[in-house]
Amino acid sequence: MSTTAMETTTVTTTQANGNGNGAPHITVKAVAQPEFPDVKTIKDAIPAYCFVPSTWRSMGHLAKDFAMAGSFMWAGATYIPQIEDYYLRFAAWCVYGYVQGLLGTGLWILAHECGHGAFSVHPRLNDFVGWFTHSVLSVPFFSWKFSHHRHHNNTGHMKKDMVFVPPTKEQRKASPFNWELVEDVPIVNLLKLIVHQLGGFQLYLLFNVTAGSESVQKKNTSIFRRSHFDAWSSVFRPKEAIFILLSDLGLALTWTAVYFGAQQVGWSNMFLLYVVPYLWVHHWLVAITYLHHTHPDVPHYDENGWSYVKGALATIDRDFGFIGRYVFHGIIETHVVHHLFPRIPFYYADEATEAIAKLLGPLYYRDDRSFIAQLWSTFNTCNYVENDPAQPGTLKWAKKA
Repeated sequence: MSTTAMETTTVTTTQANGNGNGAPHITVKAVAQPEFPDVKTIKDAIPAYCFVPSTWRSMGHLAKDFAMAGSFMWAGATYIPQIEDYYLRFAAWCVYGYVQGLLGTGLWILAHECGHGAFSVHPRLNDFVGWFTHSVLSVPFFSWKFSHHRHHNNTGHMKKDMVFVPPTKEQRKASPFNWELVEDVPIVNLLKLIVHQLGGFQLYLLFNVTAGSESVQKKNTSIFRRSHFDAWSSVFRPKEAIFILLSDLGLALTWTAVYFGAQQVGWSNMFLLYVVPYLWVHHWLVAITYLHHTHPDVPHYDENGWSYVKGALATIDRDFGFIGRYVFHGIIETHVVHHLFPRIPFYYADEATEAIAKLLGPLYYRDDRSFIAQLWSTFNTCNYVENDPAQPGTLKWAKKA
């Protein structure tokens, strides 16, 4: 499906501030939107080798990440409890939790590659590595894999997408609570953001929150039957039940190991060694996913306006510097091409992104402003979507007066 319309694009320039230093300046301009190319046209622009993962190269990254995380955990368990000064010990645990959370997120992303078949050309190896790695991180691998595939197949669809489907103007008006009364109150937004970051992924796994109304496989089921831990949940098809049970087994084995580890180092130390990094990992996961699919200029689509290409291009690449490139394996910087072709391994994603960016022009979204600052800004700005009268079938984020 092709369409021609007007689109707003964000342009970053440099403007001198009062101190004479250059500061980012954001401008928005309307440009003619070219027709959406089909999938084959986009794929043909990418070198063919980008679609073929190297098993040994992927295994090398996995071994490196596990070695760093394992060594860091051993060092934390061995040396931090020996620090006598309370404040130094507290600071050491804070640094440990943050860094281990970064390393764990890198492992999470490699398991994510396995779920897409981008880790190797061997499906069983992909499933085993993904299951093991995600289980270590207390993530139900197959449960996530199935729902995540449906997210990729329906990205940007207001009813069928599996994650971060925004409320509409009508839904917001129908809410019993008037959110407009508090949406500009900083402390309220801060509390909402904390819940969003610390509990968002768990709420998604338990209740399928933020998913579209038609994303489930069984209709008219209770919200309590939409769990990623329930083999007969409405999120999954009957034939997938055995794999959900395997996911649960992986979690049971992990928490058995955590229990026996706690017998050795104590529950308080195990909480600091494992649970705190777990919370950091899922903070980063929610932030990355949210910012990939939420931006004032990036649209959503109803059933009349949606297509696979339009949905995949309704994502945005961002920048997280060294951490994004070398710890998070570039997932933040190359998410658009990942949504188009999820089987491209991360180490070819930069080349693939460069190729499609030239082809897509203004259809390719990128924002290089501060990743963390944009989390706060986007959370405060993108409240609900409304129909775009200039583009039937398209919903845009409502602009505040």
